[in-house]
Amino acid sequence: MSTSIRTAGPGDVGPVADLVATAFAGLRATAWLVPDSAVRVDVLRADFRILVEHAVEHGDVDVVEDGAGAAVWFPRADPLPEPPDYERRLAEACGPWTQRFTHLDELFAKNHPESPHHHLALLAVRPDHQDRGLGSALLRHRHALLDAAGTPAYLEASSPRSRALYLRHGYRDRPPFDLPDGTRFWPMWRRPGEGG
Repeated sequence: MSTSIRTAGPGDVGPVADLVATAFAGLRATAWLVPDSAVRVDVLRADFRILVEHAVEHGDVDVVEDGAGAAVWFPRADPLPEPPDYERRLAEACGPWTQRFTHLDELFAKNHPESPHHHLALLAVRPDHQDRGLGSALLRHRHALLDAAGTPAYLEASSPRSRALYLRHGYRDRPPFDLPDGTRFWPMWRRPGEGG
């Protein structure tokens, strides 16, 4: 049975941000970003809303038709504009943890490749729908378009589990980097036509 995938629009920004926040709340990286578990999902939701809104305008947001999964992509052939009023909005979203989010932004920028590619900024599946192949379906959907255009892809895997998924889809490791608490990110690159 095939998975129906559509392109998100402005009305999907809130639901996609909520989906990503819920899916990412248990990661080591987000525990470092927002140590207070009581407010973590709310802070992440507000932060991801900025990114998803920006992607709807300047990138691509693929959504599984029932809303159980989403992938947020940005084309990186030309310089990508920063979200409008980003610093103020980030501070409003992240409050006392803003400096941690800024630190992560700086690490991402420092490790980001310069050659043209599409950047998978976020891939999330609702916790109660994981292990059903939705993440793979979202990857295959976008990879088919990228392969046809001869475009490579890049991402930062935030857990060993997600890294294993991306390895299965043709991504290859670049040198990893760590958060101050030792939490590791794996930058990964996929050449067109490699993996599914």
